[in-house]
Amino acid sequence: MIEVQDLTITYHRHPAVHHLTGRFAAGELTAVTGPNGAGKTTLFKALMGEIPLAGGSIDWHGLAREQIAWLPQSSRLDRTFPMSVADTVLMGAWRQSGALGRVTRELAERARRSLELVRLSGFEGRGIDALSAGQFQRVLFARLMMLDARVILLDEPFAALDARSTEELLELLHRWQREGRTVIAILHDLEQIRAHFPHTLLLARHRIAWGDTETVLTAGNVPWNSRREVHGPGGEGGLPPSGTLPWNSRREVHGPGGEGGLPPSGTLPWNSRREVHGPGGEGGLPPSGTLHQARTMAEAWNERAEPCASGTDRSGSGHDAA
Repeated sequence: MIEVQDLTITYHRHPAVHHLTGRFAAGELTAVTGPNGAGKTTLFKALMGEIPLAGGSIDWHGLAREQIAWLPQSSRLDRTFPMSVADTVLMGAWRQSGALGRVTRELAERARRSLELVRLSGFEGRGIDALSAGQFQRVLFARLMMLDARVILLDEPFAALDARSTEELLELLHRWQREGRTVIAILHDLEQIRAHFPHTLLLARHRIAWGDTETVLTAGNVPWNSRREVHGPGGEGGLPPSGTLPWNSRREVHGPGGEGGLPPSGTLPWNSRREVHGPGGEGGLPPSGTLHQARTMAEAWNERAEPCASGTDRSGSGHDAA
């Protein structure tokens, strides 16, 4: 069990997580979810000891640091380094191989079995720069298995993966749970959480809810739906009903000061077709997999038409503490 008491963490001297109290159940699957900039990754960094605590405490209940493993977001990892799949997986056994990297027959066999479990048998000699996103993530999961950790932290482990890769890696998480390991994962897909994670922490810099997933992910707690669209109660397709926020019934943005009620071009993140938009989004909507606070755009409009971004909080600090 991992217990946090009145935990406060700052990121670039701004509060990212404050007064968080609760416990991660031992030997269980727990999801950590919430809007962008909610402090989820910052919480993981604090759990790993990478950043200091501004207040409160973390009680590992006797768990040693080497029994904890963390898989950060894949975007933080450099794949250009000339390394083979086998060498990457064996890096997970550095405690056993020592500073000189001596690979015993036993370690080589463990690496082979790990690759087999993630369905990458025969990839040992391939360079990691030649792998697809899904294949590389499987390699990282195989490396995690070499660590043989009791607690595993995963930061958005299924981002940019296809459905098949995601399902197969979810099966691996269930295998770890059956082995008595504690798995804590940052996730944005609420339906995935409901289907696979019995426990959830809903975080928005402070604790919104923490406990059984079915009691945490309620309509009153979560301002987005399972399709990951911005929404409010009563709106078609998950969008707010006409008149309740600065969108009309056709999901267009409106407000004083621009043509047809739109803000002048360039002042807010909408396009000339009056649709809510973000880079890469179909029909002007943010791309699937991007999570936004339901209030973000309304607040941007109400607070002097300041641009909104996933890392901007209501105080206008502008930092990103995902």
